[in-house]
Amino acid sequence: MSVRLVVTITAAPGKGAELARAMKGRCEECMKESGCEQFEIFQSALNPDKLALLERWSSQAALDTHAKLNQTRPALPEGLRLGGGEREDYEYNRTR
Repeated sequence: MSVRLVVTITAAPGKGAELARAMKGRCEECMKESGCEQFEIFQSALNPDKLALLERWSSQAALDTHAKLNQTRPALPEGLRLGGGEREDYEYNRTR
């Protein structure tokens, strides 16, 4: 069963576009990981300092492996984001 994550990220004021650019490289790296079906960042059209990261993993094991690998990655540049983001996990059951 696939696992879907929706992470809401708030950029520092005026830094939304810069954070989105920094996240683009991270997304490209993560898409190469085994079990990664989606890893994309979206910037709000209404509030450019609000971003949403959509992830889909083929299994909980793939997500767990990603989480361990993520701990070894360098941090994003300082001052781009506020807080750690809010994460929601979903089991991926397509309804249509």
